[in-house]
Parts: sequence; structure tokens; C-alpha cells
Amino acid sequence: MKNLGNMLKQAQQMQTRMQEMQAKLEASEMEGASGGGMVKVRLSGKGDLRRLTIDPSLMDDREVLEDLIVAAHADAKQKVEAMMAEEMQKATAGMNIPGGLGGLKLPF
Repeated sequence: MKNLGNMLKQAQQMQTRMQEMQAKLEASEMEGASGGGMVKVRLSGKGDLRRLTIDPSLMDDREVLEDLIVAAHADAKQKVEAMMAEEMQKATAGMNIPGGLGGLKLPF
């Protein structure tokens, strides 16, 4: 029973850490850029688009602008995913989770 008590304690600790991590992600933002900074996309830590900035000189070339927006979004998304992975590592540090969290996809 001592083992069960330890598992419950670990589960509670992990739940608290996960709630803290989610709050931190919600409050944080990451910026991605493309075209040498001519297009910038800012995403929340949960991946929601917060801001899009476009250099006025790009307004005449729609195709280039579309490509740069997609590239800037991909850059920001990669940064958000890296931040999420780092925060998940911190949240689960020291936890003995059977099978680990490898391949676990979070719902945000």
C-alpha cells in the first residue's frame, strides 16, 4: 500500500505541475519570422495566433507574401512546440512514469 500512496502523491504533484505549465503556456508568446523579419507571426504558448506583422513593401507581391506568412507561422509553431517540450520535461522531472511520455501529444 505504501507504493500506492507514493503513486497517488506523484499523480497529485504531476497534476499541479501540469496546471502550472498550462497557465505559463497560456501567458507566454513566441514570435516566428520570415523574409529577414519582413513578416512576423506571434503565437500564444497554446498556438493561438496573436499578431501578424507585414512590412508594407510586401503588399505588391501576393504570392511571396502568402509564402512568407506560412513560413513565419511554421517558425513560430516550432518555437512553441520546443517551449512546450521543455516545460513538459520540467513538469515531469523526477517522476517515475511507466513508459515515459514519449510520443504523448498534448491537446493544445
